[in-house]
Amino acid sequence: MQSAKDIAASAKAGMEKTKATLQEKGERMTARDPLQKEMATEKKEAKIHEAERRKHEARHHNAAAAEVAHTTGTGVFGGHPTGAEYTAEGMGGGVGHHGTHTGGVGHHGTHTGGGTY
Repeated sequence: MQSAKDIAASAKAGMEKTKATLQEKGERMTARDPLQKEMATEKKEAKIHEAERRKHEARHHNAAAAEVAHTTGTGVFGGHPTGAEYTAEGMGGGVGHHGTHTGGVGHHGTHTGGGTY
């Protein structure tokens, strides 16, 4: 299943490619010199290539973010149903970065150590 972010990246790339094609057509219609027409085509091809590169980069980023969310349990579909944090002592409880933390949904735990949050 393709994520909404991947669909958005594809749509944006499609719009950029369409825009590049229309600009090229306009430039080719107004240009009289064959060299200018060729330059317009090359410019279009470079813009299309850049749009595809950005789309693939976004998909790679989205896949990596989804994998991190899945393996760390921070994603909507990954992890534990309670949302308990992992600490040095296991799920929930134990000593974390800023003192003692208890697990729980959306709760950072009870701060009993030094320092500030």
